[in-house]
Amino acid sequence: MKKSIFTLFVLGLIISCNKKESETTISADNTEIIASDTLANINDEHNSQNSLDWNGSYEATLPCADCTGIKTTITLIDNGTFNYVAEYLDKDYTAKDSGDIMWHSNGSVVHLKGKDINIKLKIVENGLVGLDTEGNEIDGPLKEHYNYKKLN
Repeated sequence: MKKSIFTLFVLGLIISCNKKESETTISADNTEIIASDTLANINDEHNSQNSLDWNGSYEATLPCADCTGIKTTITLIDNGTFNYVAEYLDKDYTAKDSGDIMWHSNGSVVHLKGKDINIKLKIVENGLVGLDTEGNEIDGPLKEHYNYKKLN
């Protein structure tokens, strides 16, 4: 009789230990999932696409090798399209283009690809920053010329 009671006690102890271990694992897994979901929501809430008033017109005068500059106006429209106008100063030439705005996954960079243009821009508060073809900010003595100011 003592052996039976002892065996049942040991068996109950083993089962209860295994059950607690499973519950702990499930709880830890749920915590990781919640943390990942929460982190994803935080990242989604804090980017230029959904935190800044990005639609509107922006202007910059870009450097030009054979003219005094290129007055460039980019209009980002909240329907996901853009208009581009580049007026070559001291010349009788204006280039125009339009197309769809492509947002990069980080929500802060737009890729404007029209019929003739293909540019990347970083959206900042009340402005745009011109990027090179690899998506890096333009560096050098003329970098300030690639900062677009918001007009409206």
